[in-house]
Amino acid sequence: MKPERSRFSRGFTLIELMIVVAIVGILAMIAYPSYLDSIRKSRRADAVAALGAGQLAQEKYRANNTTYGTAAQIGLAANSPDSYYAMTVSGTSATAYTITATGQNGQNLDTGCTVITVNEASIFSPAVCAKR
Repeated sequence: MKPERSRFSRGFTLIELMIVVAIVGILAMIAYPSYLDSIRKSRRADAVAALGAGQLAQEKYRANNTTYGTAAQIGLAANSPDSYYAMTVSGTSATAYTITATGQNGQNLDTGCTVITVNEASIFSPAVCAKR
């Protein structure tokens, strides 16, 4: 003889399963953009590190020369260490320079922090992007 099964012990109904899938979908729609934003913010450290290295190289070059140097003269790489930013040097003179990190490889979607710069006075622009 077969043991009798209760009518409630048959498992999940299709409606219950669809409700669970809908809830998981809604949670994913909320969480994924937040996750991507956090990743972009953490990758800004790549730009800050490259800009800091560029500042040190500029000061070292300036100590031995009468002007600040170009990217080639100071040995600044074309990309940041993790390649999330393209690095350039502009406005070099005896008293000034600007180093620019431009987002690439996904960082170009980092709203407000696509381009981060630093100058001879150690002023980061936009300042909110350089917070560690």
